[in-house]
Amino acid sequence: MTATKRATGSPASARKTTAKVVENLFFSRDESWMRFNQRVLEEAQDETNPLLERVKFLAITASNLDEFVEIRVAGFLQRIEDGYNLAQPPDEGGLTPQERLDGLMERIHQFVVAQYQCWNEQLLPAMHAAKIRVLRWSQLSDAARKQALDFYEDEVDPLLTPVTIDPSHPFPRVLNKALCIGLLLKHKRRGVKAATALGVVTVPRALPRLVPLKSTDGNCDFILLHELVESQVERMFRGYEVLSRSAFRVTRNSNLYMQEEESRSVLESVRAELHNRRKGDAVRMEIESSAVEEIVERLRINFELEPEQVFRTDGPVNLSRLMNLYSEVKRPQLKYPAFVAKEFKLSAKSTDIFDEMRKRDVMLHHPFDSYKTVEEFIEAGAQDPSVISMKQTLYRTSKDSPIFTALTEAGQSKEVTVVVELMARFDEDSNIRWARELEDAGVGVFHGIFGLKTHCKLSLLVRRDPDGVVRRYVHLGTGNYNPVTARFYTDISLLTSKPELTSEVQKVFNYLTAETESEAYKPLLVAPLTLADGLVALIEREAAHAKASRPASIIAKMNGLLDRRTVEALYAASNAGVEIDLIVRGMCSLRPGVKGVSERIRVRSIVGRFLEHSRIFCFANGGKEEIYCGSADWMPRNLIERCEVVFPITQPDIHKRLREEILAAYLADNTKARLLQSDGEYERAPTTGAPFSAQNYLMRIAEGAEEKVPEATKHEKVTTH
Repeated sequence: MTATKRATGSPASARKTTAKVVENLFFSRDESWMRFNQRVLEEAQDETNPLLERVKFLAITASNLDEFVEIRVAGFLQRIEDGYNLAQPPDEGGLTPQERLDGLMERIHQFVVAQYQCWNEQLLPAMHAAKIRVLRWSQLSDAARKQALDFYEDEVDPLLTPVTIDPSHPFPRVLNKALCIGLLLKHKRRGVKAATALGVVTVPRALPRLVPLKSTDGNCDFILLHELVESQVERMFRGYEVLSRSAFRVTRNSNLYMQEEESRSVLESVRAELHNRRKGDAVRMEIESSAVEEIVERLRINFELEPEQVFRTDGPVNLSRLMNLYSEVKRPQLKYPAFVAKEFKLSAKSTDIFDEMRKRDVMLHHPFDSYKTVEEFIEAGAQDPSVISMKQTLYRTSKDSPIFTALTEAGQSKEVTVVVELMARFDEDSNIRWARELEDAGVGVFHGIFGLKTHCKLSLLVRRDPDGVVRRYVHLGTGNYNPVTARFYTDISLLTSKPELTSEVQKVFNYLTAETESEAYKPLLVAPLTLADGLVALIEREAAHAKASRPASIIAKMNGLLDRRTVEALYAASNAGVEIDLIVRGMCSLRPGVKGVSERIRVRSIVGRFLEHSRIFCFANGGKEEIYCGSADWMPRNLIERCEVVFPITQPDIHKRLREEILAAYLADNTKARLLQSDGEYERAPTTGAPFSAQNYLMRIAEGAEEKVPEATKHEKVTTH
């Protein structure tokens, strides 16, 4: 894919663009996303974090950026190439797609420089001091070289396919994000007048990117796999003089383009598009900064990239693979202290989970509360002969998941329905496999409504209880049915048998399998049917309470806030007198602290040990406080393009825990919280009193500590423009 030529803007034009954005009341989603990834990078730079956790944060920033480039940047390029640059109206910042892309590419280049500064100037020296070394080939001792060469001969060489580019050997198809080595070659027999040729070797994906080397002096030594391959290229290209060599990596457009009318089935369409994704148009090329210009230009022209789409890396290409250091280095003192989640225990007179749920709702706050309870609930459904049927949504799950195993086993003996979202981005391949395995086991598998992602987190068991009554038992969640991510994503689970909730959950399943719409799903809010309007109505109700001098406030925790209608409702509520605290981990288009618009709105983001993923919404409601949890962020895709479910919390003890333990902790955090300013930048929350980390506090509570949340600053200062 070829971008239009980028004009080089002057500082004056850059200031003009910035002024245009500041005047607007809505931040650009892409600029906001870049600021989120910057906050993750700050965790890698933070010396108070354990060293290997810092390496992990750096790897996460690279993985995040990969997805951003192959989806968002690719989308801009696609629209520009398709002629939408002038045809489309300006975005929320008043910019055309090309202007937005130009600014974004500049920002990404700056971010990449910061990533490698963190690696070279902070992490490498700290690792070296801790006797963890990532060595170049030239730095290896004779003994280490022998180890590396033995590994090369046994594991690497059989997988390599060197290619010299000429009329009979066209450029190999470089797969998306595959690490390669480019070489500038000259044929020895053809003499000094021989033209240079380009060689390419793909580094095997099946092997670890960091090759461990045994050390006798207490060091944990590694060599990067591509360094090892580069050291042996002369053996692969005998008869050539190797003039230069450099690792490079190409990122391709990974958007899936589905044509409903041409599809035999969703499953077959997604499978076909996944095949195409590996070969999508090139969007970015990363190449080592030491690469000679001739290699860079030959590769750039081959991939049809503009100069700004080439990123020079002052270190290892593909920083995301540094994640291997975290798992390979067995140094617990360089990681977060081990944490064991709290196990759920039945009440004294309860015989099983169903008996417990008949008496009360059960709320779990993961990862502080063990996810095993959710797994055991679904496993109980599969194993209990009194359970007549099971219904389940699956968006993302994990390999060898107990939940998947339970559903497969249940399919042998009872009615089981599973709604699998095939197009959960980058999990499509595994979801296709699971869908087929479930079908083979006798499970009824559906893929929701075409064009509408099934993102709600629902599990419904129908059971004939000992008293002869058939009851529904439900799990509703804010996170995926994934036991792996449940160990480091914060999420809320609600287990309930309340008929007013469970009957509506069944209606949602009917909607997903037959597209039968109900007039209402109260007390649930369901996207795309009732959630968007219901959410705005709740915000407007707070505004009405404020105008009538009744208690009016909103506390909302989510991953992203981009929906313009919702933001406008929040602005109106602020002007009406509603105090609003938003805890938004990632993208946020709302501009807080603007006089006459958002003076009563405060936005904070918390990035720490666990990935903040729970969605919790609290409304003062004139003194009759209501709390909702659910699967939806306040973004157009969640409110319009997905099936989402938001559910009320009605049990007093759970309501109190959410408000006084969980939300209060996040609002009091002055260690990992950053406050969004009206110019779009984030500042660390001021430390008033003792340092307080919400996540650390919640871990201590799970471990049995009796501790109260310190009182949060009533109204944090927001720099206004």
